[in-house]
Amino acid sequence: MPRPDRYGHLPARSAPGCPAHGLGPGGLHRLHESEDLGALYEKLREEHGPVAPVLLHDDVPMWIVLGHAENLHMVRSPSQFCRDSRIWTPLRDGLVKPDHPLMPHIAWQPIASHAEGDEHKRLRGAVMGAISTIDFRSLRRYINRSTQAIVNRFCEEGEADLVGQFTEHLPMAVMCEILGMADEYNDRLVEAARDALKGTETAIASHSYVMDVLSRLTARRRARPEEDLASYLITHPARLTDDEVREHLRLVLFAAYEATTNLLSNVLLTVLIDPRFRAQLNGGQMTVPEAVEQSLWNEPPFSTVFAYFAKQETELGGQRIRRGDGLLFAPLPANVDPRVRPDLKASMQGNRSHLAFGGGPHECPGQDIGRSIADVGVDALLMRLPDVELDCDEDELRWTASIASRHLVSMPVQFAPKPPQDVSETPNHNAVPKQRDWQIGTGPAQSQPAPTAAQPQPQPQPAPAHPQPQPAPASPQAQPAAEEPVRARGAWQRFLRWWRGY
Repeated sequence: MPRPDRYGHLPARSAPGCPAHGLGPGGLHRLHESEDLGALYEKLREEHGPVAPVLLHDDVPMWIVLGHAENLHMVRSPSQFCRDSRIWTPLRDGLVKPDHPLMPHIAWQPIASHAEGDEHKRLRGAVMGAISTIDFRSLRRYINRSTQAIVNRFCEEGEADLVGQFTEHLPMAVMCEILGMADEYNDRLVEAARDALKGTETAIASHSYVMDVLSRLTARRRARPEEDLASYLITHPARLTDDEVREHLRLVLFAAYEATTNLLSNVLLTVLIDPRFRAQLNGGQMTVPEAVEQSLWNEPPFSTVFAYFAKQETELGGQRIRRGDGLLFAPLPANVDPRVRPDLKASMQGNRSHLAFGGGPHECPGQDIGRSIADVGVDALLMRLPDVELDCDEDELRWTASIASRHLVSMPVQFAPKPPQDVSETPNHNAVPKQRDWQIGTGPAQSQPAPTAAQPQPQPQPAPAHPQPQPAPASPQAQPAAEEPVRARGAWQRFLRWWRGY
């Protein structure tokens, strides 16, 4: 079996005669032609150090920042680097065409993640203010109930694809609730969001469908605000226009959806394929939140983020960076930088210094939402399906990879069939009850449980002159289960129920 690389990725299967990495002018590597980006990142690190020159589509030059410290310096130095692509030299020189595949990611937009200075404070202040109104106790309860409802769709089958049937649905259900459009959540919205993010031939139409949904939401909340993120964006003192509200709703929806879908898939896959990981979870040595953080180190939801731009001539990682140069923020290679992780097998429990959510002024404002969805969703799924197992060999799993992210295509699993469960109940893994045998007519005497107060009492029969009290039936099956006294939950049990959201 092929051995995984430093990133834990199995080597890609290259067609005979295909070069492992495409080379362009000046012998620079084309990122978009690489079949194994993890291996390429390590090759670039060895050749150039923590900052390396590369090429994008159409041989557009770009720097990729591989080092952990260098990435942190870049995102935390707004006086030197910004996210306003209008100063990008290749764009100003006409080298980046309007139909360039990466333009949707790089093109400047009037949103907080591209703004600077006072405008950035105004827009980000509105987003952060809206997010600060989220009641995370109620949110965790909603995530738990949404997980229950989604698992109910396939729990009786004994098999499922956890990507197509779970990880692509739970984040959308939760984000629709947060934004204020829970009624819009359905399979079509999930498919449209996935299609728009994949960049297929129908991506533009799918994107338009999502934007129409967000436009209708903005109009409704402008007329009648409610208790949701869209309403708080509209009523915030920053006085966002309808276009600004809609664009930020799009940013929150797409970014949170893609990142959390990848995070959920990565955490579940790690639990399924790594016996040590599963044993630690079952043995109580590693909580689900700790498992999530470990996954954020090993497989961040976004491999790279487009992009940062140099506002002045500077130096980074031993490279001379000119004004107008573009740089890729790269959490994936930064998280495995040998200077911060010399031993990739070492546990990272309690360490949140990974770059999965960025840093500096543009650090992801919704990271706590993503963590909550992953924490509660994975925990509730494992409570419902404790015996879930991968239903294929690890090397049979397929991924769709791009410069920006790596997305698991499917995750076939099997488990013992379980009955649907009331979404308001605590998740459990009771087996599907067997069909009861009903007998009509006379037959062997069967013990019957004593009637309850809700059942009609049988008519009294003539009795002897001196009736004797009858003993209870001896057969244990004849008696209903005795009710145990309700024990008061200890502090730890109460905390777990609060944490899990039920």
